[in-house]
Amino acid sequence: QVQLVESGGGLAQPGGSLRLSCAASGFTFSRSHMTWARQAPGKGLEWVSRIDPDGSVRHYADSVKGRFTVSRDNVKNTVYLQMHNLKPEDTALYYCIRAWGISGARGQGTQVTVSS
Repeated sequence: QVQLVESGGGLAQPGGSLRLSCAASGFTFSRSHMTWARQAPGKGLEWVSRIDPDGSVRHYADSVKGRFTVSRDNVKNTVYLQMHNLKPEDTALYYCIRAWGISGARGQGTQVTVSS
């Protein structure tokens, strides 16, 4: 079955960087659109970024544009989210989702906390 395992979260200072990874299995990763989304405490799921199967099309939410970069490795069946210049408002549980949006199978998430 579809399995997505996020990792790489943690505590970062404002202005810092983190790289999230999502290891995928149980489906044809190289043919799948993938999305990163996040959920802050008390808020709904927010779309962050997405990437098409060969990595040629990438989209970003305005709130992260210029700071986050999505990428993928279709040999390792892994999608990444490189995050720079982190802000306290980036604090959330981050999920990868097998979809071109936020409706789809997702992992357990990885927590990102941005605080000084």
